[in-house]
Amino acid sequence: MKKIILITGISSGFGKQTARILAEKGHSVYGTVRRYTSSDTPVHYLTMDLTDHDSIKSAVKTVIEKEGRIDVLINNAGMHTGGPAETLPIDNIRLQMDTNFTGMVQITREVLPVMRNQGGGTIINFSSIGGLMGLPFQSYYSASKFAIEGFSEALRMEVNRFNIRIILINPGDFKTSNSANRRNYLSPTDEQDPYYDQYTRTLKKIEEDEGKGWPPEILAKKLVSIVENNHPRQRYIIGSFEQKLSVYLKAFLPGKLFRFILQDYYKIR
Repeated sequence: MKKIILITGISSGFGKQTARILAEKGHSVYGTVRRYTSSDTPVHYLTMDLTDHDSIKSAVKTVIEKEGRIDVLINNAGMHTGGPAETLPIDNIRLQMDTNFTGMVQITREVLPVMRNQGGGTIINFSSIGGLMGLPFQSYYSASKFAIEGFSEALRMEVNRFNIRIILINPGDFKTSNSANRRNYLSPTDEQDPYYDQYTRTLKKIEEDEGKGWPPEILAKKLVSIVENNHPRQRYIIGSFEQKLSVYLKAFLPGKLFRFILQDYYKIR
């Protein structure tokens, strides 16, 4: 059955591939980008910035005016910072939280009354494996994803009576533009920084893992199957065996032991 789908952040990566596949399968797909670009797919592009509430309202209004409903909202858009919690510039911290959390909340709040009035809908929120465990030198990224976890779990109970489903996606490492984009928002450090040596080693490991990650098409196909599933699960952890294992280890191991394992993995001495 054809669905009206609004997906944020389709300029690259998961969003671009997911929007393309959904549109090719006959769904009416509206995707947001911060700067308009031409497209060779049947996706409808909307200019929107998650840090600009007026642009969020305008994007949702455009979909409603053209389609009269929104069946699925996929909150995919986000950004990455990196650096020591102590020294990351406060402007980068604000941008991290405003983009990944506050902007996601704002577009969700715009779509919720639409879904209530039409009798239901599905909201898919992108968290991360980094939303299930704090990742060193990605503390504010993890914080933004932890916030999405709590918000989604609470919202799920509040909107259940309106037939609105809230689904969480927890991706592991995928080979996208994240590493390159993160470098625009890294903490400025030098050899005088007390965290410099450790931060450099850990960041190298993080980027190596991302470089070896799965192609985004794998996650995109999984998202399409979730959208078309009449009885989806509440959460999907999508990653390698080792990444899924880390989630289960955190749940069952003593906290101090799990921390030692994670520190060893990220070469923290």
